Amino acid sequence: MLRIKLFRAIDDLESCQRFAEGHANVLRDYGVTKVTSSNNGWFYNPGAYVVTVELMNTGEIVGGERIHIAHKDFPLPIEQAVNVVDPNVHHLVASHMDHKITGELCGLWNAKSIAGKGVSFLLTKIGVVLANLLKMDSIFVLCAPYTVSLCQQVGFEIETSIGNQGTFFYPKLDLVATSLVIKDPKTLTHADPKIRQEIFDLIAQPNNTVMEHGPKGATEVEYRLSLDNITTP
Repeated sequence: MLRIKLFRAIDDLESCQRFAEGHANVLRDYGVTKVTSSNNGWFYNPGAYVVTVELMNTGEIVGGERIHIAHKDFPLPIEQAVNVVDPNVHHLVASHMDHKITGELCGLWNAKSIAGKGVSFLLTKIGVVLANLLKMDSIFVLCAPYTVSLCQQVGFEIETSIGNQGTFFYPKLDLVATSLVIKDPKTLTHADPKIRQEIFDLIAQPNNTVMEHGPKGATEVEYRLSLDNITTP
């Protein structure tokens, strides 16, 4: 059984450290040693929210992701990553901040020990759930080629205005990343209808226990995503 829970980074630095160590271990498995989203400055960002996936029986963190709210004092990871090849990313993010709330889904990872349980897709859906709970007007993501279709199923569209029609060599010259955005998290007009309903169900009941199905079978998942105990900045 898995527990997926939410907290604000500055409220639980110990869990932030455990998250970061797990993420770094997964990146090293793929030969990646430097990624902007894995920089630990987010520990002290009041607009950074963290989702962890824990094994219920041990409490070990085996996956997770973050949502960063855009702020002039805290550039989004996508800005830091893409700026080197296309400085227009700053203008893009600024245009979404014009009297609105935007941010980024980033740092998504899961350990090999839970491969096949569909956790990456669950976390992608949860990112959209949190965009709604945090009253965001849009949300960005920078992802690997094999996760583009997952992101599109939950409503993301490729952001073609930056890079090479939305693609970049990142975090290494032999790896390609794609920038995507959801501009309507409240309606999700581009999401798969079935997935859209699952997202809206979780928005309505962010604290819930659900039997989720992945490639290797069913897993009981306890969701603890309510903002009730979190002070938003």
